[in-house]
Amino acid sequence: MFRIQLIAALFCSILGYGQYGKNCEVRQFKLNIANPGLEYEMGLGVNSTLDVRIAWQAALEPASSEPLENYDFFPAITVQNRHYHNFNGRQRRGRDIYGNSGNYLAPTIALFSPDARVVEGRVVDGVHGYGGLVYGIQRSFNAGLSFSIDAGAGYYLGPFAGGVHPVVNLSVGWIISEKRWCVGR
Repeated sequence: MFRIQLIAALFCSILGYGQYGKNCEVRQFKLNIANPGLEYEMGLGVNSTLDVRIAWQAALEPASSEPLENYDFFPAITVQNRHYHNFNGRQRRGRDIYGNSGNYLAPTIALFSPDARVVEGRVVDGVHGYGGLVYGIQRSFNAGLSFSIDAGAGYYLGPFAGGVHPVVNLSVGWIISEKRWCVGR
């Protein structure tokens, strides 16, 4: 019993030490105009955030026999756990990390909820989505303009034969509300 308590105490102290000092913004709301919607990014750790986007998102049509050639706009919820790996290097070079300006690696999931639609002569209805890994960049400027782009691969599931397809997310918009903690102005 003592060993379990000791391990739990050590684990909690490591977590507490890891949370001391942040490079990320505590939270920021963004208005996305590339894929119309809202985005919320919340600092989780020293260099990591949770990014949630609710938008009309351009996406490939995975129910098509040629999904890479067929695109549409779907209402979507996208969640990413971003780990920014170059904040310290940007600060050493005198670059801004305001608004989480940096490069990141993120596991990502997205759920699309389109209405019933006809794809190649058959009716497709129901929620579909993907889970995968992306690499991206995000830049924010003092005027509030923010953009991010990431790309990777994801496994698509839904009312069709699942498969691995490319994932590309683009966000261009404005930071409409923020809570600053970022040490690298």
